[in-house]
Amino acid sequence: MTVDTAQLAANLDAVRARIRAAERAAGRPAGSVTLLPVSKFHPVEAIAAVAELGIELVGENREQEARDKVQALTELGAPCGIAMIGQIQSKKANAVARWAREVHSLDSVKLANGLDRGMALALERGDRPEASRVLPCLIQISADGDTSRGGTPEEDVPELVDTVEAAEHLALAGFMVVPPLDADPRAVFENVRSLTDDYSQRLGRQLAFSAGMSGDFEDAILCGSDIVRVGTAVFGPRPVI
Repeated sequence: MTVDTAQLAANLDAVRARIRAAERAAGRPAGSVTLLPVSKFHPVEAIAAVAELGIELVGENREQEARDKVQALTELGAPCGIAMIGQIQSKKANAVARWAREVHSLDSVKLANGLDRGMALALERGDRPEASRVLPCLIQISADGDTSRGGTPEEDVPELVDTVEAAEHLALAGFMVVPPLDADPRAVFENVRSLTDDYSQRLGRQLAFSAGMSGDFEDAILCGSDIVRVGTAVFGPRPVI
């Protein structure tokens, strides 16, 4: 599939400039925010193109699509991994463990245990390289307690953190949130930033906070987001499927 690499490069430059401006507005060091382009529904050639422009990780929402793209990227020799950012059914844990560079949507003890078992199995079968024995995970927070859209309620976070910390093949890397449509996004961002700082202090290491998409990532950065998930502003409108 033909990809407009010049347009992708321009889009990427524009998003990176907006991130730098938001960092300055927040009084944060340049480069303190990581861009995670979201490539859902876009062709693998577009991912390969942004990899040539310095992107090392993209986000995908659907297991089958992500799995196929990982295989295609390997065949293309494109140095870009894929993070799972969408809701994961527990029965898909083994499959996700075979290909995911990271998971940003961990939302239950059951899923954590499934991913840990899946990692052990993938390593035993040679589906993952030995250098990738641990799967970094971000816990997704449900800001309103409605877990049908993904995320764990805050009251369940302590048990989930303990489970990840005890897992042989998982590493807690931080927290992620998607504000509900009827919520005040900045209040949601600030709350999960505070949660992230609290657990960073408890665990004695810096955890990352992922929040903000194409429409609100500047606000998220002002509220302390370390990772912004940007799809449309990088890749353009999603193709009609």
